[in-house]
Amino acid sequence: MNIIHRPEWIIPEREATPEDVFFNRRRFMKGVGAVGLGLVAGGPGLVTRAFAQDGPDPTLNLYPATRDPDFTLNRAITPESVTSVYNNFYEFGSQKTISGAAQALKIRPWAITIDGMVDNPQTIDFDDLVRKIPLQERLYRHRCVEAWAMAVPWTGFPLADLVKYAGPQSGAKYVRFETFEDSDVASGQRQFWYPWPYVEGVTMDEAMNEMAFIATGIYGKPLLKQYGAPIRLVLPWKYGFKSIKSIVKMTLTDQRPVGFWESVGPGEYGFWANVNPDVPHPRWSQATERLLGTDERVPTQLFNGYAEQVASLYTDLQGENLYR
Repeated sequence: MNIIHRPEWIIPEREATPEDVFFNRRRFMKGVGAVGLGLVAGGPGLVTRAFAQDGPDPTLNLYPATRDPDFTLNRAITPESVTSVYNNFYEFGSQKTISGAAQALKIRPWAITIDGMVDNPQTIDFDDLVRKIPLQERLYRHRCVEAWAMAVPWTGFPLADLVKYAGPQSGAKYVRFETFEDSDVASGQRQFWYPWPYVEGVTMDEAMNEMAFIATGIYGKPLLKQYGAPIRLVLPWKYGFKSIKSIVKMTLTDQRPVGFWESVGPGEYGFWANVNPDVPHPRWSQATERLLGTDERVPTQLFNGYAEQVASLYTDLQGENLYR
């Protein structure tokens, strides 16, 4: 007899939203994404703003993507009306209410450079890249080092597929990401004491893990600017500051990158940044997390609940500060 052990974050099929209800809502939301700036219904008693992009989005027909049934949740999806106006994006300010300021970012045209220890170095337009790797939707929990959390439907593709597309050379040990730098539109980048541009990195093993994800959309539509449009990283087992937004460069290297927050505060933010409820931040506990859109606090899970998928990446790293 074969016994199938399903990860704890997968819900029973009987508890999932019926497919006809789900896709009817997604078709509605897809239409909303095309209306530009305006007010749209967000559910009973809710009104959310549909932020304008830079004209018609040429990738709109790629959404909604098919949901991967292996990546679902055991908690409710956080409403878009909440997550779209509560964002960390230091390029536009240190407060959470940067969604309006982020609309200054021009995301067309948007080029991504792939370089370093790769066989296929290139600079490619985002609208071309996003059509080279099939998109899928995954439901992921997302946890901030500040101890708040959300659960959202990301659209994109595995980071491993992008690394394979680059043609990694045998000596590459790390993947380094870099975001845009333009202080004319990103007022936060005028704060000269920060080490702009934002940089983050992961090991090749982390990059090739099934959970590592490149997001190009959310809630069945292309990413809005405040989420890190047009392309960002999503590492659901790590604290959110590792999930760099608005990527313009991916470099494969044999040198371990020093990330933005690791550079700013190495005693508080490290290279690994894996979620662990038993390892407090120097200034607050990580034992619980606040669910956005509610007053509920819930226990934090090791690796944000994805230990089964990622814990093996860290078994031979004695002496490393894995959880900060």
